[in-house]
Amino acid sequence: MQNRSKYYKFSIYLIVIVLVNMAGATLFFRTDLTREGIYSLSPESKNVVSTLTEPLTIKAFFTKNLPAPYNSSEQYLRDLLEEYAIQGNKNFNYTIYEVSPQDTDTAGKDSKERKLAESYGIMPIQIQDVEKDEVKFKQAYMGLVILHGDMVEKIPTISSTDQLEYDLTTAILKLNNKISALNSLKDKVSVTMYMSPSLGPVGPLMGIRDLNKLPASIEEMVKKIGARSYDKIAFSLVSPTEGSPLEEIAQKYDLTMIKWPAVPEKQIGSGEGVIGLVMEYHGKMKKLPVLQVIRIPLIGDSYKLEEPNKIEEDIDKGMESLVGINSDIGYVTGHGIFATSPYSPAGGTDTIGTFSSMVEQNYTLREISLSKESIPASLGTLIIARPTQKFSDYELFQIDQALMRGTNLIIFTDAFKEDQARSVQAMAGIQGPQYVPVDSGLEKLLDFYGVKIKQSIVLDENCFKQQDPNGGGETPLYFVPIIKNDGINKDVNFLHGIKGLVTILASPLVLNQDQLKKNDITATRLLSSSENSWEMKEPISLNPKMIRPPQRADEKGSFALAYLLEGKFHSYFDGKPLPELTKDAKTSKQNGEEEQEEKSATDGGKSPAQPAVAGITASGNFIATGKKSKIFLMAASSMLRDNILGPDGPPTNPTFVMNVIDSLNNREGIAAMRSKKQSFNPLAETSQQTKIFVKYFTIVGLPILVALFGLFIWGLRTQRKKVIRKMFTQE
Repeated sequence: MQNRSKYYKFSIYLIVIVLVNMAGATLFFRTDLTREGIYSLSPESKNVVSTLTEPLTIKAFFTKNLPAPYNSSEQYLRDLLEEYAIQGNKNFNYTIYEVSPQDTDTAGKDSKERKLAESYGIMPIQIQDVEKDEVKFKQAYMGLVILHGDMVEKIPTISSTDQLEYDLTTAILKLNNKISALNSLKDKVSVTMYMSPSLGPVGPLMGIRDLNKLPASIEEMVKKIGARSYDKIAFSLVSPTEGSPLEEIAQKYDLTMIKWPAVPEKQIGSGEGVIGLVMEYHGKMKKLPVLQVIRIPLIGDSYKLEEPNKIEEDIDKGMESLVGINSDIGYVTGHGIFATSPYSPAGGTDTIGTFSSMVEQNYTLREISLSKESIPASLGTLIIARPTQKFSDYELFQIDQALMRGTNLIIFTDAFKEDQARSVQAMAGIQGPQYVPVDSGLEKLLDFYGVKIKQSIVLDENCFKQQDPNGGGETPLYFVPIIKNDGINKDVNFLHGIKGLVTILASPLVLNQDQLKKNDITATRLLSSSENSWEMKEPISLNPKMIRPPQRADEKGSFALAYLLEGKFHSYFDGKPLPELTKDAKTSKQNGEEEQEEKSATDGGKSPAQPAVAGITASGNFIATGKKSKIFLMAASSMLRDNILGPDGPPTNPTFVMNVIDSLNNREGIAAMRSKKQSFNPLAETSQQTKIFVKYFTIVGLPILVALFGLFIWGLRTQRKKVIRKMFTQE
């Protein structure tokens, strides 16, 4: 009877377990206990996949049995896609293919999966595997493609889980925008291949075989892109001959011009030709490279065609840029401002290629020369990056009125600039670079809006330390402060996941409280230096050996390094005579207008505009109090440089810069998603006494605690034995 009751209990327990598992299969839930919710989808991602109106499929390709740490990327992707599937509607689907780079399956299954991956442009990459103290290199597939309608977006390599959710969600958003933009196009994007016929026979002499087949190859690429782009792209071939103005064509379209001498043994005469690829749409043009010229010292020039996959990708990206699939962001040029690329007409001597590449993944940078054109009213955000030359009053007026119209401003500037002439003179005296204050004219606008840039540099004991290559220890670079958790305003959503930043040559910002209160402007401090920081005023000397922290505590303190101003700003020019175009700008604009008038008169048969009759005036072209808008200001333009945003720079700085841009473009959900998972987590600063206490507590205190705990347990057991012995003795 007793045995039978045990069987009954066992059967009941078994039934309960089965029922709990059945309930869990249909009513299961997940809990993410991480602080930043890094294993849960962001609200933006949930919204994107739950509102899909057309089928979207993700195909992921991974090699089986990947070594660490790559196997964690595969598992994270599986979990992430499962989360998308749970939150998505019926239009979301995904498949994960296990692909081997070698033909190990006799039935040819691996070969089929591999061909499928490569048909989408997912190629194997080389990874390192340590096995039995031996380093091996192997090929592995680690990528995915997203198919939405006829559109294809790919992430060719997933070697890290950082920002993977961000990459996936923004890619899905981009595909949605792309479909809408392409459906609304009335005309096709033109892809024109310029190639002189005379280059065909010369190709082998340049080390390029079958150069004459290049146009047909590119035409095939364009057809392939057109098939997935609703046939909104067209190819044409232009073959300029030596009788045509080759130099003029090359200069107009920025083509590569090739000249060669006679080669009698090959029956080739001397000549010249042009080659290049140009994309155009409604007056906008983009030149794509197809021929690389590599200059090798002592050997000469070497020629190489771009890889076909690279050309196809460039055409795809160029199409997105030309038709405005990404939102436009204005970028002011000239005035010593950073150039966005080595070929940019921005007028700066320094380039910020990494920054422009980051931005153009989700936006289109629209360069604006204030002396030649007006700021478009439709522009949501305008970036001004390190002006070193003075703006005219008319250019400042344009910036002011753009802010009044509701255009947000992102300003990365400097309080000082290097004086090249004085720096060259100082080199003779073995001194460092010489710095002078910047006066761009923006300063008076910002001061009027309620924030002022101080003429000083923030130095901080919490700074980057440079290792002496000769073994002399570390040298603190006080002008490179490290902003830690307590200096980052976590109440601001797009800063919530950022736990550390690095700045260079940052100047402090001071608020004009009376002006802010008068205009009802809200100012939010975003970044601050530590309490162990101080100011360096003129003369600025950045020799680390010559900088010493002040001894007095009252000379140190925290300084504001970045502010966000929000509200309805009042115009700086209200009550002042409105500025006019400068002579040079007026001439430039008039020339452009005359050309447009001539074109209109020739093409459309319309008569050119006539001068206005004297006495006629216009009103309504000035806004005294604007719409609600924002200004982000940081007096540290180094935040945009390649050495800060590049792969060798601090990992969180690119996230911070892009989060600022996303936030001011009403994409705070995207910004919060990007900063969920950050690998830069500096420790909180502690006093020397605390460090000593923790050190000796770990070495001595913990063993003593373990010994005391052992004695306590031994005492309890001894007491228990005595109680038991006493019980049996009494019996």
